Amino acid sequence: MTTETGPSGRRVCYRCLVSGHVQGVSFRAATRVQAERLGLDGHARNLSDGRVEVLVCGEASAVAQLREWLWVGPSLARVTDVICEPLSDQPLSGFVIR
Repeated sequence: MTTETGPSGRRVCYRCLVSGHVQGVSFRAATRVQAERLGLDGHARNLSDGRVEVLVCGEASAVAQLREWLWVGPSLARVTDVICEPLSDQPLSGFVIR
């Protein structure tokens, strides 16, 4: 389910799994900076298998911009894959690192 965010577009949520050399390179912190710049809610956390999980909600075009950025990440990251799946709207406020 999505909810309206106003005239700029609809609110969407995604769970993205980022693979590659993405832990130990400030990927989560850099993701938070990008998310906050875009006005998005959610979290970033390391997974035990070496991936980073990013849960993000917000205006559809802003979420699309973050999803594109996940393929690049911070300068020391080497992203090999990003898999995103849509989610129902999540009751999130702000963007945190877990």
